[in-house]
Amino acid sequence: MKKRYLAIDIGASSGRHILGRVEDGKIKLEEVYRFDNSQVRKDGHDCWDIDALVASVKAGIDAALAKGPVESIGLDTWGVDFVLLDEKGERCSDAVAYRDVRTANADKEIETEVLSFADLYARVGLQKAPYNSIYQLWALKKEHPEQLAKAAHFLTVPEYINYCLTGNIVHEYTDSSTTALLDAAKKDWDFDLIEKLGLPTKIFGKLEMPGATVGTYKGVKVVLPALHDTGSAYLAVPARDDKAVYISSGTWSLLGVENEQPITTAAACAANFTNEGGAWGRYRFLKNIMGLWMIQSIRRELNGVSYVEGKAGDATAAALAKIADYEKGKKYSFNDLEAAARSVGAVATIDVNAGRFLNPASMIGEVLAAAAEAGATLTTVGAVMQCVYTSLAKCYADAIKNLATITGKTYTSVNIVGGGSKDGYLNALTAEATGLEVFVGPTEGTAIGNLIVQMIAAGEFADLAAARAAIER
Repeated sequence: MKKRYLAIDIGASSGRHILGRVEDGKIKLEEVYRFDNSQVRKDGHDCWDIDALVASVKAGIDAALAKGPVESIGLDTWGVDFVLLDEKGERCSDAVAYRDVRTANADKEIETEVLSFADLYARVGLQKAPYNSIYQLWALKKEHPEQLAKAAHFLTVPEYINYCLTGNIVHEYTDSSTTALLDAAKKDWDFDLIEKLGLPTKIFGKLEMPGATVGTYKGVKVVLPALHDTGSAYLAVPARDDKAVYISSGTWSLLGVENEQPITTAAACAANFTNEGGAWGRYRFLKNIMGLWMIQSIRRELNGVSYVEGKAGDATAAALAKIADYEKGKKYSFNDLEAAARSVGAVATIDVNAGRFLNPASMIGEVLAAAAEAGATLTTVGAVMQCVYTSLAKCYADAIKNLATITGKTYTSVNIVGGGSKDGYLNALTAEATGLEVFVGPTEGTAIGNLIVQMIAAGEFADLAAARAAIER
């Protein structure tokens, strides 16, 4: 019987448990469980329902084990978010979600009181983004200093879930690299920076690389993949050569390349590119682009669904009143939105990376407002969607031009993995905007990258090149 490995891949809106095995030299996949990932409003903040998340992870593992023996388990999630544990190993902070507004002005405060962003970038190599852990911790220090005083351990979300499974606290490099607290060159915590920020150094533990063992759950080994989902996704890109740009396309679009060394130049800083840690100590040099979050949010609003439980307002109703062909009660699918966009001619483009789209009261309302500022009045679902689609494609093209300037390389193709690789219209617009050949798939790139690390750790493949060659196209 072929060995089976379980990848648990959790995104901002849902999670999935996927069994993988190697058969006839190819990696075969079987989805065995899927669940929603939601947020709740707690103590004035948007928080992940972390207990429900852990329960869903365990339920999915049970579903996988019901199908037969599993060689190992690996879990990946989004980056930056965390919880704190006290000396007893009990949670002493909430899992506040990265789109929460608690970090407003944290960047300016750090730049005024601690160090400039240029100096910070030279050390950690991470883009300025309001959700980075450094800004979340700064906000937490101001609002709840008692939580930091009580804390004995800082755990990212996937590290915490692994702790709930195994009882072991194991810190992982790729996810920790999203905190903006690591020395980019040394691949370890920048304790001098942490002290300057007034944070307790004792809570940041020894980092392990993907492939390390965390412990066991129900007798099955739990292995570290690249805990950061983008780190896993990039492993699954079957790039033809070193002139390929990668896009991990999901809630976020992560556009970039892999490097052996970080790029922390002034040009990279000005372009707000980031150096995230990858498996085996490599770096993902990439640009965060708002991505399918905008489309997902528009669909939720059209369907009357709130992203955060218990959080609603009048902004969506006001925006929908401006859409002439909106059909209340209709359940809009992603295919419906794509078809609507295709039916409309050219409209204005907007800056999809503007902060206004990170966590708006109404995504539709913000798109309408941004388009109006660009001189366009959008009155239909199709016009809204066409604006978002073309603006995303333009942002991809602009990012690739910046990437080429910074690296001094010429890129000839775009490789898109993840759920967004199924969006044929966005792919076509990307090819048109960039003038490059676009290759798509695998759709479950993150889960495959997760499985690849597990399989290499188990001796199934000799190295990454052999594992990538086994990906079905």
